[in-house]
Amino acid sequence: MTPAELTVAAQQGDAEAFAALIEMHQNRLYRIAYAYLHNEADALEAIQESTYRAFRKLKKLKEPSYFGTWLIRILLNYCADERKRKSRFSQITDIQESSSWDQPEDPDLAAAVSSLDRDCKQIIILSYFEGFPLTEVAEILGIPTGTVKSRLHRALGQLRDQLGTKGDT
Repeated sequence: MTPAELTVAAQQGDAEAFAALIEMHQNRLYRIAYAYLHNEADALEAIQESTYRAFRKLKKLKEPSYFGTWLIRILLNYCADERKRKSRFSQITDIQESSSWDQPEDPDLAAAVSSLDRDCKQIIILSYFEGFPLTEVAEILGIPTGTVKSRLHRALGQLRDQLGTKGDT
């Protein structure tokens, strides 16, 4: 079955079809959640909560072929809310999780991406780390492609500024 056919079956109450859809997207969901939350337990919790929310609202999905995009959007919203919640209740700002993007080859890049504002960070993660085309990034984020391009340009400029001074002597 195609993903769209699985989505239709899941919307009609087929739990196995829903499980198959989630299994199709689980690796990508984990990578995105981990990139945002920098903690395996938090990433797994985000996936679990996003899966639950998707299951509850599945019948409201109008276009079955957009299931993956829709699911990622749910995950991004949850991750953003979770980061806000943790920043409100956390008084400890000096402690950083040691891992990011499964121990990247360039920890400076991971730190620079983490320091970007939410809008720019989302676009960098989705387009460069997850390989989504800009049009699909626009669909996931619910913004025009031109906005994605301008934010990507701004994000790359910020990354160049942060990383450009380290290697230059």
